[in-house]
Amino acid sequence: MQQNVQTNLAIDPVVLTDIYRQMARIRATDKAIQAGLSSGRFFFTYWPMTGQEAIPAVIAQLTTTRDYMVTTYRGIHDQVAKGVNLFKLFAEAMGRIDGVNKGKGGSPHISDPASGSMLTTAIVGAGAPIANGLAIAAQARGEDRVTIVNFGDGATSIGAVHEAMNLAGAWKLPVIFMCQNNQIAEYTFIPDYTASPDFAGRAAGYGFKGVKLDSRDPIAFYNGMKEVIAEVRAGKGPVFVEAITQRFGPHAGVGDNKDISKEALAEAKAEWPVARTRALLQETGICTAGALDAIDAEAAAEVEDAIVKALACKITPVEETLIDVYADPTVPPQRGVYPVRAAEIVPAGETRTMLMADAVGDAQRTALLKDPGVFLLGEDIGDPPGGVFATSRGLEKEFGKLRVRPTPIAEQAIIGAGTGAAIAGMRPIAEIMFNDFAGVCMDQIFNHAAKQRYMSGAATHVPLTIRMIVGGGLGGTGAQHSQSLEAWLLHTPGLKVVYPSTPFDAKGLLLSCIFDEDPCVHLEPMALLRSLKGEVPVEDYRIPLGVAKVRRPGTDITLVTYGWQVAQCLKAAEELEKDGISAEVIDLRSLVPLDYHRVLDSVKKTRRALVVHAATEFCGFGGEIASTINEELFTTLKAPATRFGAAFAPIAYSREIETNQIPNAGSIAARVRQIVAS
Repeated sequence: MQQNVQTNLAIDPVVLTDIYRQMARIRATDKAIQAGLSSGRFFFTYWPMTGQEAIPAVIAQLTTTRDYMVTTYRGIHDQVAKGVNLFKLFAEAMGRIDGVNKGKGGSPHISDPASGSMLTTAIVGAGAPIANGLAIAAQARGEDRVTIVNFGDGATSIGAVHEAMNLAGAWKLPVIFMCQNNQIAEYTFIPDYTASPDFAGRAAGYGFKGVKLDSRDPIAFYNGMKEVIAEVRAGKGPVFVEAITQRFGPHAGVGDNKDISKEALAEAKAEWPVARTRALLQETGICTAGALDAIDAEAAAEVEDAIVKALACKITPVEETLIDVYADPTVPPQRGVYPVRAAEIVPAGETRTMLMADAVGDAQRTALLKDPGVFLLGEDIGDPPGGVFATSRGLEKEFGKLRVRPTPIAEQAIIGAGTGAAIAGMRPIAEIMFNDFAGVCMDQIFNHAAKQRYMSGAATHVPLTIRMIVGGGLGGTGAQHSQSLEAWLLHTPGLKVVYPSTPFDAKGLLLSCIFDEDPCVHLEPMALLRSLKGEVPVEDYRIPLGVAKVRRPGTDITLVTYGWQVAQCLKAAEELEKDGISAEVIDLRSLVPLDYHRVLDSVKKTRRALVVHAATEFCGFGGEIASTINEELFTTLKAPATRFGAAFAPIAYSREIETNQIPNAGSIAARVRQIVAS
């Protein structure tokens, strides 16, 4: 095996051999995929990483399965070296039920907590904020885990990466930003998309170290990464690594990279770390050619065995469609299926009169006391002021900065960090100051937090609570601070959404969200936060998600509503009573899961229905509910169920316009009179 071994190498010969062994496994995987796709043996989406093999092969020698990894769709080399089972990896890529994620994530969405491969994203740069969350979890628990987030040079243009780097630097998180600089962002070369002389230099602007390492030299790269990982593991904060490499293949598919010149490709292949490492092992006498051939053959056999087993697996069946959307498979709305959920149990203990804002704060305090995995993060939530609406007042003083974390103004960083920490088993409560700002972090909410359970086949899940203030109803906040955007959220499978109308419900629903196993959005009406008082139990209590409440009984029409429109509907009902019209008011409270059972029971009795919400009427949630009522109770209704929402215009700054463009007690009563008279 070994002969005339040189002893002056700056690396242990055993380690160098193990680096080559991982390269051989990566190379065998790459070759087999390209051959299988070319021959039609199997089909799946593939983004080749040929030329980049040394990066994960080296990192594998310096980390363990306890360390976290986040990578990208071009990350199969990262997955192989991290220790993802090859059979399960191929089965997943082929969409088979025995895949590591039950065939639901596929090649661009691998999650394997057993190996420490926590998340793979197909959105460029989106993994960086999530990696911060994993690092927060390790930091909070006093663990020496290192989190490494891999991305290409093209991702350095994405705002999410910059938000993540800024947050990591501010909080000294144990995370390594691993830029695998393969010289081309999909199809665009570096000089065409940035004037930066390099990427590592950007780290200094965020207050931490950046290093530039040549991954084509495995020994230099190993020694550089050994130092970096040791520093991060010791708690010295984040490091940005620019790993110089060259992608041999196209952006996607098989074959050579046609976007670079033949001369550049030939030069890159001459520096290919797989061949260089093999030659070095032979030249130094560490391994014979025969020994290296045996390593290659072993890798090829391992890969072929994995492919054969994967091809023999059952394709993930249609019966899995609604499994893993949520922890409970009855939550996804289904036509004609309206589950009866657990009844609400009202606590009988001591109560206090609270504003809704105080009830929200009390729920957070209760959760912080109950579970050390609960922590808060968001803009301005520290003391003072305890949040723009003081919903977290006093909590930082009581629980400290590791449990109540004021963040930069960076919504992608906030939600990403919450998502990553939740994947690691914590229960973050992330505050997004206004519902309107969901648009700033839409990707992190809709593509990552909401979909992770499903894409991972329940290998991971995201018990994250997102609090958002919903403006409107007061005047003077304008078009960018007044929107009620629940329809956006409700169109996203995987999210749960609640919308309380009282201080009692605000506490009970928020506690249910915090201790739910799925990502929940708690929408809090600005119009009620500091104006509405009510009796709130002192103890921990939970309002079951998916249970509506009858706020006022009636016989002539059902008003279905939620949030601050509940109060408007109740006022309308009082006005209508003077006309001899008896209106029943149903407060949904929870929008997903949705209590269709109670809604339909009410409308069976009243035989008329109007759905009322502050969001725009066009394409609003009211259309969904009214349509279902009409489908289910067509022969029972005295008049078609309809909806009443805001005019299709941005919310005006003018109070006079806003008061009239959003449903109010008077306009609701007028609409009901039309329905009853028809």
